[in-house]
Amino acid sequence: MNNPSNQSNDILKQIRVAIVHEWFVNYAGSERVVEQLLDIFPQAEVFSLVDFLPPNQRFYLNGKKPHTTFIQRLPFARKSFRNYFPLFPMAVESHDLRKFDLIISSSHLSAKGVIVNQDQLHICYCHSPCRFAWDLYHQYLEESGLNSGFKGFLAQAFLSRLRIWDQISHQRVHHFVANSGYIANRIRHVYGREAEVIYPPVDTESFQVQEKKGDYYFAASRLVPYKKMDLIAEAFSKMPDKKLIMVGSGKEDANIRKFLRPNIDFRTEADSTSFRKLMAGARAFVFAAEEDFGITMAEALACGTPVLAFGKGGAKEIVESGKTGFLFETQTVQAVIKCVKQFEDQESDFSPAAIRDASLRFSQNQFKKEITRLVSEKWEAFKR
Repeated sequence: MNNPSNQSNDILKQIRVAIVHEWFVNYAGSERVVEQLLDIFPQAEVFSLVDFLPPNQRFYLNGKKPHTTFIQRLPFARKSFRNYFPLFPMAVESHDLRKFDLIISSSHLSAKGVIVNQDQLHICYCHSPCRFAWDLYHQYLEESGLNSGFKGFLAQAFLSRLRIWDQISHQRVHHFVANSGYIANRIRHVYGREAEVIYPPVDTESFQVQEKKGDYYFAASRLVPYKKMDLIAEAFSKMPDKKLIMVGSGKEDANIRKFLRPNIDFRTEADSTSFRKLMAGARAFVFAAEEDFGITMAEALACGTPVLAFGKGGAKEIVESGKTGFLFETQTVQAVIKCVKQFEDQESDFSPAAIRDASLRFSQNQFKKEITRLVSEKWEAFKR
């Protein structure tokens, strides 16, 4: 008897698939989604606004060359393509996808806005509705110095038009998939649409459990304001008996250095091998940002390392208090200090093996299994 699952896989490999991604400039969380989608759909063609991916990071495209838009050829696009964001809607609509049966967009801004016809199924894996056009609108204007003056007026006018287009373009999506329940709620709030949650793929196999932990805490992130790495540094500057290793680079570097003390080891970079060793050997991984998901937290669990995180956003879905870590309620120094103390009072209760087991629901295999199931179901219903 034929296996129904194998039959579904065979059908999916026969249909014509387009994968539409925002842009290719590095290998980060959303690119890991594209990597796994290409593993599921090796026949797919890839589309994006621009492709400036360095040669050493092209491995996950399996030799495919993305179809790009006119933004690729605009002046200074390689370094400053984001400055052309008012043109993104027009650019993404220029993709000609008529020959495809299934379109899967990987979107946090405009990729979901591709034009499809009634004979094409469009599934959007949504990393978030456009943050700077919606919930982070005022924060974006303030941090960019665009909340006043003529440039501010233009930026606000462009963002107003982008919100209108965003509301129109979400109607081109048949089914939304969210990378967390947190983002599913945001999709419901912004678009009035329901979304199924499928967590993004985490390379849990690359992380090994270390039963005997070192005598340090670990924090790693890009050094940008919302990541709150300065908050972690300040908290540990007030706990001189506890060692903290921090890894990160970015515009908040100088702000971090204000809080450096002998117990804080600050490193601007760590290669992948060093990073995994630091994560595996830490007493706990400390994370203070409000993230849509938070892949580094799931990576910590894959090492059997407890996570101490701000209890909002994806952290609430990754960390189970008392079992895989603890959550603190406010982004304050005192909240971090209190959480560290709570952890140390119960540190002996944590099992690295159990924490590792909890991470497997975020594995690459689980992602592929869930995406294959969802696409099969939606494709079968669409073709009836």
